[in-house]
Amino acid sequence: MARSDFIMEVRGYLVNPAEKRLRAPWRIGLCVVLAGFGAVVLTLLFAVVPAPTDETGLTVAAYALAELGWGFLAMGTAGLGFGYLLDRRTLADFGLGLDGQWWRDAAFGIVLGVGLPTVVLAAQLAAGWTAITAVLPATTGGTFGLGSTGAVVGLVLLVPFFVVQASVEEVLVRGYLLTNLAEGAAGTVGKTASTVAATVLTGALFGFLHWTNPSATLLSVANITLYGVLLGACYVLTGRLGVACGFHVAWNYTLSLWDFPVSGLDTGVALVGTESTGPELVTGGAFGPEGGLVALPLLAVGTGALYWWVRREYGRVEVLGTIAVPDLRIATRGGE
Repeated sequence: MARSDFIMEVRGYLVNPAEKRLRAPWRIGLCVVLAGFGAVVLTLLFAVVPAPTDETGLTVAAYALAELGWGFLAMGTAGLGFGYLLDRRTLADFGLGLDGQWWRDAAFGIVLGVGLPTVVLAAQLAAGWTAITAVLPATTGGTFGLGSTGAVVGLVLLVPFFVVQASVEEVLVRGYLLTNLAEGAAGTVGKTASTVAATVLTGALFGFLHWTNPSATLLSVANITLYGVLLGACYVLTGRLGVACGFHVAWNYTLSLWDFPVSGLDTGVALVGTESTGPELVTGGAFGPEGGLVALPLLAVGTGALYWWVRREYGRVEVLGTIAVPDLRIATRGGE
């Protein structure tokens, strides 16, 4: 084999000749590396910037949220930038076509994300497993140190943080990774099967990424995996990330409002203070509702609500094979 033939064969494993871009496994690998690099750089920057020395106050809380939030923002920016420049996809192909339907989907997701944790609070109050102990409580310590700001300011600060954190997770896990996994396997198993498989795999990854959270258990990982599949379904049934982003942001924020842990994390502020004394297997204990059996009926309700919404807005409920078909930003010779 001539040297040029060998080089062309190797290049064929790396680059799709028709699209003139890296194949899916290499794109995913490089995106992970770049997103991780961006997060590490910001972590190092925060390491050299001295933290506020005051034990209380807005500065401490803002620093803590920025330290966490900027990491998410860096990973999201790196992922989208990489996808836009090297994947050569349109933003709409990552589920970010911000048209009117996208925002209607997001509004529905917000309603669902507020409603389900509220149902948990109401059910556990009725069962005597949770009691309301205060209004607008603020506790020192916690994951973000927000208690030092007072409850009202802390709850306001949580809004942009959860918008960034939850939206970036949806963009990276569903918009980027699920899309590329579906595309990469479509030629082998077909578009629908590859999209379903990618939805399940990214759901499992979503659960695994929460394994290191405080008070995590096998049940909490399993529950979050199932919710990850539901969030993936929000994407592959609509072709948009609106429902997933709205639901994820509102779910996290509403758990905070009702003083429930957010995947084991304590924000330190709440609209109403609550104390849960029911069986931890059901309530989730220190991990919050996501770590208990209470998460399963909510999952069923969320799935039914998603089915109703998609049927109402899109006419029929089906896995979109277009998820596995790239919509490239720049026309290629092979696509003309």
